[in-house]
Amino acid sequence: MSPASFDSQPTLAGDSVLLRPLRRDDLVGLQEAARNPDTWAGHPVKDRFKPEVFEPHFDFLLASHSTLAVSDRASGHLIGCSRYYVPPDHPDGIAIGFTFLDIRYWGGNTNLMLKRLMLGHAFATFDAVWFHIDPTNIRSQKATAKFGARHIYDADLDLSGKVARWMCFRLARSEWELRFGQAG
Repeated sequence: MSPASFDSQPTLAGDSVLLRPLRRDDLVGLQEAARNPDTWAGHPVKDRFKPEVFEPHFDFLLASHSTLAVSDRASGHLIGCSRYYVPPDHPDGIAIGFTFLDIRYWGGNTNLMLKRLMLGHAFATFDAVWFHIDPTNIRSQKATAKFGARHIYDADLDLSGKVARWMCFRLARSEWELRFGQAG
């Protein structure tokens, strides 16, 4: 990560969610959170609800050393994950992505809360945060636009081992502060 001082696996707590570094023993809990096929219906990998498809993805996330497990603070159950990564088209920057949430947490404030926590942490170091979204993932495009990120351009990028087309969204710290205040 750049700058070198950025902690890509902090523990971050909000009113309803807790984010902490992903661990090997999170596999079963995240598989449970990912098991509904509807969770992946708008996603490019539509069969990720299957354990044999989810497990290699989990291994990729674990190996990144920058993924955060998301749990419901009330129940303590794992409900998804998200991660920081260096965008290949902005090597001095930071991106947030690879986010998924258990479908039971859609439609409320859970995604906004976890992104507020992650963005607040990132903006302590960076002036902007990038998001890369598959052009077919309309749900993620809408969710990203809700907190103020803007679609800047499209690019062919390798984010996880193969080049694919991505919509590139950017959120500047100044825009974030206008929308949510200094603390995010």
